[in-house]
Amino acid sequence: MEATMADGAAMARWTTVQDVTDHVWPKVRDHVTPMEWPVQAELIAEINRLKADRDAVILAHNYMTPDIFHGVGDYVGDSLGLAKEAARSDAKVIVQAGVHFMAETSKILSPDKTVLIPDLRAGCSLAASITGADVRLIKARYPGLPVVTYVNTTADVKAETDICCTSANAVQVVEWAAKEWGVDRVILIPDEFLARNVAAQTTVGIIAWKGRCEVHERFTAADIADMRAAYPGAEILAHPECPEDVLAASDFAGSTAAMTDYVAGRKPKQVVLITECSMASNVAGDVPGVQFIGPCNLCPHMKRITLENIRDCLINMQFEVTVPEDMAERARLAVQRMVDLPPPAIPARYDLFKARHHVAVELI
Repeated sequence: MEATMADGAAMARWTTVQDVTDHVWPKVRDHVTPMEWPVQAELIAEINRLKADRDAVILAHNYMTPDIFHGVGDYVGDSLGLAKEAARSDAKVIVQAGVHFMAETSKILSPDKTVLIPDLRAGCSLAASITGADVRLIKARYPGLPVVTYVNTTADVKAETDICCTSANAVQVVEWAAKEWGVDRVILIPDEFLARNVAAQTTVGIIAWKGRCEVHERFTAADIADMRAAYPGAEILAHPECPEDVLAASDFAGSTAAMTDYVAGRKPKQVVLITECSMASNVAGDVPGVQFIGPCNLCPHMKRITLENIRDCLINMQFEVTVPEDMAERARLAVQRMVDLPPPAIPARYDLFKARHHVAVELI
């Protein structure tokens, strides 16, 4: 009798879980086995219940795994877009399903909200490549030149910056800064390859730092050639954090938002996304008729975020991310200057004709 009652209770619980997760399954079924799904579905249901209890929202970056991206993310997208959505939200708690600098950016734009990250070890090779002290030395070496900093940096670095940029608006921000400061050179840090790719798109001179994303720097032009040989009909899209020769060999280059829009709009039969693996998995959930082909590289830092530690984060309200107020105020100015620029009508794409012509940059 007790076993029958227990079985009945379990069945009723699973039915409830199915009711609130059935819409997720079609988007993750190519990445989650039927054997794993009941466990993940229960976690998704529990997390979504905890969000309501805690008055929380989850910001899921494009590089999260599909179970997080489609199952529990309230806002999904790139790091700055997520931070802006968090600032607009009425929720009291923000859970950053991403890496630490993203949580800092959310805190900078939402100082009165509690910002949590499920794993404090979720860092970033690019953000770790430069410090605020480095930026102060750079400014002393190049007095009078504006400092444009990629948003993929720590609050300490943003606080020493004149204006931030994303991969989508880097060209626009560089040209604005040069005009605003009345100069013909701009410091663009810390991603070397983003700086080199931006330099090919503008007449403004670029001074760069040798920081790199460990995911994107590993792609090569040989990878592109191999993919074209194996899949001659596939369209190849590259992120501007990749080396210049990778962009030059691709069919399209742009930010994660621009890639998403490209695939959703064109719906190519076969597509290769030259970026982090989960990006393709997540876009695939919304364009079922498109075949996504490798290669891709995993970000070990992003993959520290799991359904299990998101659940624990909400249960225990751990781990809170804070930014000293004086640092946050200066960093907020740099971010806000970027936000206040008129947005492009569509996410910027990189001109591949220009990308195929090498432009020298000064490397610090």
